[in-house]
Formats: sequence, C-alpha cells, structure tokens
Amino acid sequence: MQIILSVLAAFFGVQSERNRERDFGRGKAIHYIAVGLVMTLVLIVALVGLVKWVLHASGV
Repeated sequence: MQIILSVLAAFFGVQSERNRERDFGRGKAIHYIAVGLVMTLVLIVALVGLVKWVLHASGV
C-alpha cells in the first residue's frame, strides 16, 4: 500500500524528501516501476473513456 501512495505522490509532484529517502532505502525499484506503469495505464484508459463519454454526451 505504501508503494501505491508513494507513486501517487510522485505522479502529482508532492513527494516529500523524507518519504523519497524512505522509498529509496527500503523499496525495490521494480515494485515502484511496476506500480507506476500500471497507474499510468489506468490514467490513460480513464482519460480515453472520459473523452469518449464527453464526445458521446455532446452528440459528436
């Protein structure tokens, strides 16, 4: 769960120095990379879905 919160904070650019040091000290890079890739994919799918919904709702 901590990895997900850290990646979310990094997505928005609000990661504190203390948390960044903790993440680099304890976590494995592959876990952060995997969570980051999955969250990026989810963001892209959500944005595409939102755009399709808005276009459909506007009658385009």
